Order: sequence, then structure tokens, then C-alpha cells
Amino acid sequence: MTPSDIQGSWMQYDVIVEENVLVPMRDGTPLAADLYFPAQNGARVEERFPVVMERTPYNKLGRANEGRYFARRGYVAVMQDVRGRFESEGEWYPFAKEAPDGYDSVEWAAAQPWCDGNVGTIGGSYCGSDQSALATLNPPHLKAMVVAVGTSNYYTSSMRQNGALEQRFFIYAFRMATTSREALADPTLKAALQRDYDRIGQWLPRLPYKRGSSSLRFLPSYEQWVLDIFSHGDYDDYWRQRGYAIDEYYDEHADVPTIYVGGWYDSYARGTTANYTALSKRMTTPQRLLMGPWTHGGWGVSYAGDVDFGPESVLDDYNGYRLRWFDRWLKGLDNGVDGEAPVRYFVMGGGDSRRDTNGRLRHLGAWRDADDWPLPETEVVPYYLHADGRLSANPPESAAPTRYTFDPRDPVPTIGGGLSAGEPILFPGAFDQRGAPRFYGCVDGLPLAARSDVLVFQTDALEEAVTIAGPLTVTLWASSSAPDTDFTVKLIDVHPPNADYPDGFAQNLSDSIIRARYRNSWEQPEPLELGQAYPFEIVLYPSANTFAPGHRIRLDVSSSNFPRFDVNPNTGGPLGRERRVALADNAIYHDPEHPSHIALPILPA
Repeated sequence: MTPSDIQGSWMQYDVIVEENVLVPMRDGTPLAADLYFPAQNGARVEERFPVVMERTPYNKLGRANEGRYFARRGYVAVMQDVRGRFESEGEWYPFAKEAPDGYDSVEWAAAQPWCDGNVGTIGGSYCGSDQSALATLNPPHLKAMVVAVGTSNYYTSSMRQNGALEQRFFIYAFRMATTSREALADPTLKAALQRDYDRIGQWLPRLPYKRGSSSLRFLPSYEQWVLDIFSHGDYDDYWRQRGYAIDEYYDEHADVPTIYVGGWYDSYARGTTANYTALSKRMTTPQRLLMGPWTHGGWGVSYAGDVDFGPESVLDDYNGYRLRWFDRWLKGLDNGVDGEAPVRYFVMGGGDSRRDTNGRLRHLGAWRDADDWPLPETEVVPYYLHADGRLSANPPESAAPTRYTFDPRDPVPTIGGGLSAGEPILFPGAFDQRGAPRFYGCVDGLPLAARSDVLVFQTDALEEAVTIAGPLTVTLWASSSAPDTDFTVKLIDVHPPNADYPDGFAQNLSDSIIRARYRNSWEQPEPLELGQAYPFEIVLYPSANTFAPGHRIRLDVSSSNFPRFDVNPNTGGPLGRERRVALADNAIYHDPEHPSHIALPILPA
């Protein structure tokens, strides 16, 4: 194919906007949408066009630039407030109604005289997950999607992760309350909600949250959601509803061309890759995966936290990227996307580890293409934990376990990671794993590894580069004096010292947690027996990184990562309601009978 053969939409129209068009849902609730129409000479073009739709809880007015972008290129853009937010009526309870509401919205748009019957959906985060939710109902006129940073299951890898609660959603509830329909209509209520959100850092140590204790009591559905996600620890019917568990409905999912966009430092890295992996095998239409070194929606910048990945890492024309997809599958234009690799992923690493002009560590990286994910050419190599703190491919020798005390009143602070919706308390991305005043809960500037409840296992300085790309899993043999406790793991690229970083730089790549009561089943929790060693399979978020010569591969093990995850009280009491805490004497095993290890997906040299 030559460049002259490639077709694409171009900016040939003006735009006319029709605001707050009411779209009726099946239960009669009207949802408001702004419609962006192609126009010429001050009037709407009286033709049928494909539709690009985004459904958002964050105010459809904030999507005006996207609406105008697509309308100028021959699409009708439908930007809709979801149920109970801004101009849409009804009650907002996050994600619960997005499947049927999304289905009804797609089919309403397809039936309008200005639509040619082809509807595509866009959006990221909540707006990515609500696309997947509506797709589980298979709307007949849904023809293509670009799902950015969305989940596959809110229990397994989002609101909860391996049984523990991600507390960014507690922060999120307070933030969303400040822009609720009720707050926007009542300045006094808004002032109260804003005051609580501004002091969210004071609320976190006061958990578990008690009904009626904050201004959320004036927004019953918001407060109920907080109470529900804290107390529903088991994987029950609450979590299996369509808006929460996309993967429960893969077999009913719409078979339409879809791009899944994610980032290694995004809170939905696991969900994004899980959706692609499962649906690329089920669907007959093209499925694509794009994974960059980004934080949540951070594809427009070259850095994540304190680490920079170079200008090549930036997706600098995101709208154009999506336009090509819709031109092909909504308009039928031959623009070459059919011939592109199904998977495009960014391997971090290769920089000189010095500080750039913006004060960030230069880690850099490069894009690679692949035919599938996980990559079939990787060799999954176990790196074992050893009693002397080594991490190596050699199996461990006989040794006593390493023991530490976990005190829920003094949790390990969160420093970076795959986060979203947590600022100014939680900062996403890559950071040196040492304390600083900007990180919530840090009381000094020492490395987290200096704590007695953080165990460090690392390789010798590498003689040759090691590149990993794919899913990450830790098998941890452990025991506890408590009937329930948590175990956390964090994979780190240890950069050697240089003039800019005299102590080196411990760059977090991925982390995770497991709540011990769920070691065998998410549905049926089981208490631990005192001192009994159990294997815990801890699924981390996937990653792709080159550990350069002179670097070390490190795994940190502990029992808390706060305030990213709620702190286990170690009592075995009811989640979200327990007010007592207890110390837990935890032990990590590393011997031939209990070979704790991380499975690294290593690419050939």
C-alpha cells in the first residue's frame, strides 16, 4: 500500500452543538447529552453520519473539544452525563447502571435520523469501564470501541485487589461528592462537602468509615457506596453485577473491533491486558492492545512520577489515533490499520539513569510490536528468595524463615505505583522508594527498605541486561500469628549510584497485595492456623522493563502499603467494620520445601 492509497477523514466541517438533549432510559429516567453535528454555512449538514459517543460522570462540558474534533471530521459526537451526574437525572451509584444505560444510549443514537446506524464509543477510566459494561449487553448498533484505562473486574484488580480494598476509591467518593448534582444546587452543602474533601488525609486514619460521620450523609447513595465497597470483602453477587465484573460476561460481549489502551503505571494495567487477552481469543473482529509507560491517562507526557521515558513514549495525537480506528470500522475507509500489529507495547529502560533538565531520572525505553499478549517468546523464570536477602534463579537452600512484626498502627507508606483518583494523597508513577514530605504517612527521608517490617531480596549487580515483558506473579510461602493478615510485594529496578543519585534510585515497577483469608477462594474466606506455612499466589500488575547491566532486580515484601490499600487489623474480624487491631508476627519462608519466588517473563536477549 502506498501513502496515496491511504484514506482518512479530514477537517471539512464546522460544528453546531445542541445541548442537553434528553435521552430516555428503559426505566424512564432521562439522561442529558450534548450533540455535536457537522455543519456548513451555519447549518447542520442534512446527512446521516456515524456516531462517536462518550458517557461520563465528569461533566460532558469537559468533552467539548473531543465533540468538536469528531464533528469536524464527519461524525456526530454524543457526549452524555451518566445517570445522576450534572444534567442527567436519577441517582448516581457508581457503575451500577452503566450497562443498561449504555445499551439504551447506543440504540437511541442509532435510531436518530442523523445517524447512519454505526455507533462507536470512546472514553477512559470510568468512561472506559462503562463502555465495556454496555458491551456485555451486545447492542446491535455498537460497531467499534476504543477503551482506555478501563477495568476487567473491579473486585480482582481495581476497587479491591486480591481481597484488599484500594482506598483511592474512598478519596474518589469525597471528590465526586463535591461535584454532585446536590452540591451544585446548594452552596451550603457544597461548602461542607468541599471541607471534608480538603481534609481527606485526616479521614484516612479514622477508618473504618462509620455511617453518618461525614458530610457524605447528605448524599445517601454516595455514602452507601463507600460502606458497600468497604464491607463486601467476599466476591459475592454485589461484585458480579455487569458494571463491576466485565469478565463474568465475556461470552455475551459484543464482537466489535476494539482497542484497549493502558499504561504500566496505570491503575487498570491488569484489567486492560486481561480484557485484551480474553477477548482477542473469543472475538472474530480485530482486537488491539496498546500499553505505554504511562500513569492513568498520562499518554500525553513522557514521564510517570519522577522517571522520564523519552519523547518517543508520548502518544501525541490521541484523537487522531482514535479517528483512524473509527474511520476504518465506522466509515469503511482503507487506512492501513488492518495491517498493524495487534499488540504494541513500550519496554522501559535503556537510559543513563541521570537527572534530566526537568529533574527526573532518565530511564527511556522503546516501542515493540507483537502478535499476541502474553508474549509467546518469553521464558518464565522463577527468581527465588534466599535467607541472606539474595534474589536469584538458583533454588534456595535450607534456612529458617525470616520473621517480622506487622503493626497496623504503623503501616508502610505508599510511594507511587499504579494509581488513579488519589491525589493529593496518592501520587501515581515511578519514584525512588524513600520517604519524603510529599508522600502521605512518611515521617522521615529514609528508604522504605530501612524499616524492620520491609524485607528486601535482590540480585547481584547484573552483568548483562535482563528484559521482562508480561504478567507478574509471586508465590510467597508465609505464616502468621494472626488469623488474618496481609502480604505485600513490590518489584523494583535498582539503579546504581551516580553523581545525580549518590544513593542510587530504587524505581518501583509493580506491586500487589493479598489478604490472607482469601488465599484459597475469593468467595469463601478461611482463617489462618497459627504458625502454619501457606503458599500465597500474589498477582501483580504486568510490566515491561529492561534491567540494565549494573542494575539489580529487587523484590520487597511486607504486610502493608498505606493508604493505597486498607490496613488489615490482623484480628480476622468483619471487613469494613472491625475497630480493634492486633500485632501480627509474620514469617516468610525460603527453603527447598517452601520456595518463595517471583516468576519473571524474560525476553530473549
